[in-house]
Amino acid sequence: MSCVSWVTAAGPLPTAAGRPIMPAPHHRGRAVSDVFLLLISPFVGSFLGVLVLRLPRGEGVVAGRSRCPHCQATLGVADLVPLLSYLLRGGKCRHCGARLSWLYPGIELAALGVAGWALWVLSGSGQAEAWLVWAGAGLGWALLALALIDLRHFLLPDAITLPLIPAGLAVAWLVDPAKLLPHVLGAAAGFLAFAALAWGYRRLRGREGLGLGDAKLFAAAGAWVSWSGLGSVLLWAVLLALAVTLVVGLRRGGLSGRTPLPFGAYLAAGLWLTWLYGPLQPAWALT
Repeated sequence: MSCVSWVTAAGPLPTAAGRPIMPAPHHRGRAVSDVFLLLISPFVGSFLGVLVLRLPRGEGVVAGRSRCPHCQATLGVADLVPLLSYLLRGGKCRHCGARLSWLYPGIELAALGVAGWALWVLSGSGQAEAWLVWAGAGLGWALLALALIDLRHFLLPDAITLPLIPAGLAVAWLVDPAKLLPHVLGAAAGFLAFAALAWGYRRLRGREGLGLGDAKLFAAAGAWVSWSGLGSVLLWAVLLALAVTLVVGLRRGGLSGRTPLPFGAYLAAGLWLTWLYGPLQPAWALT
């Protein structure tokens, strides 16, 4: 199941005497919710940057002040305004003048893009409940953090991955309690399938191929898109991984069989695409 299938169609607001009728309070409230979602997204992205940097090092993400990675100077509120602080400082620390990583504004822009993407897909399909848009943005933000961590450290932290499973089941229940079972089965099937693949690869090759982090993320995928969407999540992940690996191999002059692959990042992308647009269908099914 995708979020698109949960959206009910609705036409444009009627007009009278050539003038638009004033939107109902529900529409005004929805517009406020959508605008607030976009405004808060860069701040969420700033927090995601903290997760991406601190979780792999085992550091706390709530306690502790932000510091310049070069001079260790404590950063104040004026240094932490998403996007604006980076632009006004020219991408440099105001204490030591060292160049700051692109990760900070990059993930803030990406978080904004995730929220805008969710809004665009839902608004193109009809009027969705505001809470579902926020749920979709939350999923996208979590997957963004997981993808970046996996790309940088080949790690999928349980602190982000595991909560996605009950969150996906909760969203499925809120949308339609009668259809919760396929999502429960999807979560179980996703974990067992990848855990079996990891076990089989280890027995055949004598080394780790897939980690349990991938199995937990695939379980989260089943919770969000049900068992019927797992094939599409995996197909998207494989296609994206092959495309990126081919490009990287061409640029580097080849890759060895032992080159590590951050497959969790591609699973995250596959889950996001499947949840937004629904499972892929063969051409014969569309005729």
